[in-house]
Amino acid sequence: QVQLVESGGGLVQPGGSLRLSCTTSGTINIYIMGWFGQAPGKQRELVATITSGGDTNYVDSVKGRFTISRDIAKNTVYLQMNSLKPEDTANYYCDVYGGWPPRDYWGQGTQVTVSS
Repeated sequence: QVQLVESGGGLVQPGGSLRLSCTTSGTINIYIMGWFGQAPGKQRELVATITSGGDTNYVDSVKGRFTISRDIAKNTVYLQMNSLKPEDTANYYCDVYGGWPPRDYWGQGTQVTVSS
């Protein structure tokens, strides 16, 4: 059984930083890992992804501020969030695409609140 456990959310002032972590348990061949954000009253949206080969992709609004990375040995994906803005406030969900047949697996979400 595959489970994703997230951590690292919290309350931070504008301009601050947070690092989110997501660890996958269970045996699974992972193709893509990513982070999605869902602000109150809005749809869940892609923030960043990283492939098994290490290629990364970011939504324009976080380019230059957020960095996605992964530790393959630990089956963990990270999202380093710098220069945070109030509009970054959202519940952040970890997504792993893998297994056979391939499908999405989701974490439970971790809240990030950027406010003074």
